Amino acid sequence: MFVIIGTLIVIGSVLGGYVMHHGKIALLNQPNEFLIIFGAAVGQLLIGTPLPTVMKLLKQMGEVMKPGLAKSDYADLLAMLYQLFRLSQQTGIMALEGHFENPKDSSILSRYPKFLSRHESLDFLSDSIKVIIVGGMAPHDLDALMDEDLYVHHHEAKAPAGALAKTADAFPGLGIVAAVLGVVITMQSIDGPPSEIGEKVGAALVGTFLGILLSYGIFGPLATIIETRVDDEGNYEKCIKAGVLATFKGLPPAIAIEFARRVLPHQVRPSFEETEKFCKAAGKPEAAAA
Repeated sequence: MFVIIGTLIVIGSVLGGYVMHHGKIALLNQPNEFLIIFGAAVGQLLIGTPLPTVMKLLKQMGEVMKPGLAKSDYADLLAMLYQLFRLSQQTGIMALEGHFENPKDSSILSRYPKFLSRHESLDFLSDSIKVIIVGGMAPHDLDALMDEDLYVHHHEAKAPAGALAKTADAFPGLGIVAAVLGVVITMQSIDGPPSEIGEKVGAALVGTFLGILLSYGIFGPLATIIETRVDDEGNYEKCIKAGVLATFKGLPPAIAIEFARRVLPHQVRPSFEETEKFCKAAGKPEAAAA
């Protein structure tokens, strides 16, 4: 929502100030300049970016229009982890195997459809639990293994934002290209009336204006918000890692959840009392099922 609001503020402020200076909106309508700048930007993005990264970029650009992870999402995650850790403490780690073989049929995981829709997070938790079930690994080795997994995932997830940032940096240069081509066209009519020359020069300058506006007003901030969202996603997996590692070290479920809670940013971190309350509430149906 704020992405849309911010974009409207940028465009409204620029055009509003332009009109206040008695500028005519129709003069900014230069389809040839738009084609040069946008076409070249898309082309350079495809030249320097692998197709999977481009597809992921399109997906992430759509996701930034939606609300990000909220406090309630982390509350659900902590409640779900508490139930899994409690079951592991009561009946052994092998009791979790069936829950991750068929997550949709799990009496615990199936209660959290948002988590199941986060395939990377589900795979991260599932793979970590399965490694513990296999055994033969020290806590510090599991810590290092999960860190490597998080690094690879985070690096891949940030690649689209980096590609978009490079495209944003290219827009001013592409605007100059469009402007130079406009000047070339203007020079062909150098002996024409001043009004005609002025119109062509104005059209050429629209390219420079558009390139700078798109870079610093639209696509640069868009790359930043995508990168921020990726960092938020990383906090979700870090929460999982902290809880799983604490459980593997033999800590009680409530303490393992506290380790998981403490890695969360303050704006989305439930309080100790809130966490204790919803973990107990979520554990009641699970205990009956066990």
